[in-house]
Amino acid sequence: MKKVSSLLVTTLILSAFMAGCDGGDTAGEEGALPETIKIGVFEPLTGANAAGGALEKQGIDLAHKLYPTVTIDGTEIPVELKYVDNKSDRIESENAAKELVENFGANIVLGSWGSSNSIAAGPIFKKAQVPAIGTSCTNPLVTLGNEYYFRVCYTDPFQGKVMANYAFKEGDYRKIAVIQEETSGYSVTLVKVFMENFRLLTGDENSITSIGSYNAGDNDFRAQLTAIKGSDAQAIFFPGSFTESAQIMKQARQLGITIPFLGSNTWETPKVIQIAGEAAEGAVYCSFYDPAAPQTERTKEFLDAYAKKYGKDTLADGVTALGFDSYLLALETVQKAGTTDGPTLRDTLAKTKDFEGSTGYITFDDNGDAIKPAVIKTIQSDKFVYKTFVEPY
Repeated sequence: MKKVSSLLVTTLILSAFMAGCDGGDTAGEEGALPETIKIGVFEPLTGANAAGGALEKQGIDLAHKLYPTVTIDGTEIPVELKYVDNKSDRIESENAAKELVENFGANIVLGSWGSSNSIAAGPIFKKAQVPAIGTSCTNPLVTLGNEYYFRVCYTDPFQGKVMANYAFKEGDYRKIAVIQEETSGYSVTLVKVFMENFRLLTGDENSITSIGSYNAGDNDFRAQLTAIKGSDAQAIFFPGSFTESAQIMKQARQLGITIPFLGSNTWETPKVIQIAGEAAEGAVYCSFYDPAAPQTERTKEFLDAYAKKYGKDTLADGVTALGFDSYLLALETVQKAGTTDGPTLRDTLAKTKDFEGSTGYITFDDNGDAIKPAVIKTIQSDKFVYKTFVEPY
């Protein structure tokens, strides 16, 4: 009996020891580094906003080519990049988000051109605890109430303030007409903030001479423009989708309206010049960056990579630079966190301060919005030309 008992005790001790060893191995496997870092991208590669999505994709691709790996604990881990087309549609944006988090298993997501696309996808990223870095989605609702959404661009209210200050101080305008795309939260917000700030600056409630509206897809703006032609407006502010904005420029000049055009970042696409032609000459808008006013050493890195890929005579678009920055920030976040755990990555992103991007140094506020500078540009001889630089305030 004593021999059996001794054997049993020995067996139990060995079993416990082996279990402890097995437990240690399992813990080691759980803490093991991943084989790849998965970065998902959802962009409008087709549909009405495909031109914008293509520009952002250029920047992300350039950054991925320069930095195809992440180093964690001395180990180089390849980055797997996957694009899903949100088709310029809110429902398809939700589907794209689900594809990236559920099927691809994205650790971080980038995108999208078009705030409505980002707003639609946001709850899915939040529920899955997958951090998302917005590229050019400027609507405040993208990050509001969503601790898993951040952005490398500034917001619509900031653009509205910048353009009101430019109109009052640089343009020396005291009477402005506005036209908004009422089906676009982006356009409505920008116009609202612009009007509020312009009225404050002028001290004149009647400094906004008229408020015109249209819907996405409209192509006849003569009624809105005729109302402006008969007013004492010194300029027109009409931020909106580049297609309709370009048509407004063209029709305004056809009606004999000669006052300046003021707009926003959506105007910085060759499509505006292609559609509006000579009517786009002199248009002024707020932009994310300009190569003529480099903000950091990384601006040069981006421009060199772009010139090598697309030729020295081709100018890089602002949203292309933002795509570049979003990818690099994702890499830095993973490297700092040392893990692909969603909540840890989120917490690491939230602490971003003075991140060196090609569009300037970026610090996130409490809402995940970028505090960074803005650039004022104009369309001149079929080119986007730097005018001045505005610090954040």
